Amino acid sequence: MKILLVEDSATLRHAMRSYIIDAGHEPLIARSGEEALQLLENTPVDMIIMDVEMPGLNGFETTRLIREWLAGHWIPIIFVTGLNEDENYREGIEAGGDDYLIKPVSFMIIKAKIRAMERIAEMRDQLNQLNAELEALSQLDSLTQIYNRRTFNELAQQQWSQAKRHQQPISALMIDVDHFKLFNDHYGHPAGDSCLKKVSQAIKGCLHRTSDILGRYGGEEFIVLLPETDAKGAMRVAESIGEALAELKIRHDISPTDSWVTASIGGATCLRTTGHDLEELIKNADRALYKAKRAGRNRSWVEEVATHKTILLADTDQDLIRHFSVCLQAHFNLLTAETHHECLELAVELHPDLILLGTGIVDTQAGIELCNWLARTPKTANCQLALVSEQKDAELEALGDKLKITRFFDKSLSAPALLNAIVKLLNDTH
Repeated sequence: MKILLVEDSATLRHAMRSYIIDAGHEPLIARSGEEALQLLENTPVDMIIMDVEMPGLNGFETTRLIREWLAGHWIPIIFVTGLNEDENYREGIEAGGDDYLIKPVSFMIIKAKIRAMERIAEMRDQLNQLNAELEALSQLDSLTQIYNRRTFNELAQQQWSQAKRHQQPISALMIDVDHFKLFNDHYGHPAGDSCLKKVSQAIKGCLHRTSDILGRYGGEEFIVLLPETDAKGAMRVAESIGEALAELKIRHDISPTDSWVTASIGGATCLRTTGHDLEELIKNADRALYKAKRAGRNRSWVEEVATHKTILLADTDQDLIRHFSVCLQAHFNLLTAETHHECLELAVELHPDLILLGTGIVDTQAGIELCNWLARTPKTANCQLALVSEQKDAELEALGDKLKITRFFDKSLSAPALLNAIVKLLNDTH
């Protein structure tokens, strides 16, 4: 073991260091509590022998900080001290110590204490290993040894959150073994179990990235999550899965579809996750699976999730924001900003399809700089800019031309007229 000896006395350090070496372990030396904390930042240790009476941080204070820093990771700590009052014992245990030795300590005693703590540490390691194995088993489907539905959902949610942060496409595939009940009834459940094992391994063999996630969703149904994958990519994976299943050549003599085991695959792709969630993506994949079955089974059907366009409305006038929000929020992914900084931050992070700027934002030097930034920044350079105003005069029109604002909207427009105008603008530019 690596044993950290924390001792300010050179004489005791030398003696204790020799004890540790003679006991067959490797000593690491710290001359103070502060030095011990610095060493532990970069060096893992298996045990600590801590002097209590030290200048600066004493042994109890140092141990409290170590326990707080290590959190759930336990390592044995033995105090060595000349203090032998009951109160000293109590304080040492409450500080996080595991044993308490009174100086002077003989070689036999320290060797025995180290061995006792070593046994406890070994038991801890064995328990941690067993817990890790149990945790791994709890994540897997017992038959196919791929992720079960609960674990798939947890991991998929993490990937969804990442796709949302980076505005990346993400796809899901629902895979259903065609006429599996007929297969089970005809060949028996052991043959059915063997079939599902082979199918799951064939699907797994088509996934080549560590970020791809495969799970058993229930019965003969499997699900795959494909981060950073558009509809074309999802279709390629789906088709490769179909080909891999065909190569298995598992007989299915009573299948109305084919004489071999086949699968129907439904896929959904979300190009922009804003305004959507993982459950919606999976539901869309399930709908696509239904369409694949209706179309004759043994085929793949991938669709994009219908995505509302995103509009960013920015103005210092909250009345204008409320007025436009009522008109737009049911038809678009609507973002609002009340400051120049907030507008720029949202635009760069989410690059909306249209940015509506009120005169309270534009009609200032900061507004002019904002528009120039939007035009120069790669992520927002293709965003359409429109100006919302109660009136349009020559000066305002000249400002719009200067800032490359493509359209003016009158604040007093009725809701239907406003929607029609915005939809037309977005359709004309996309």
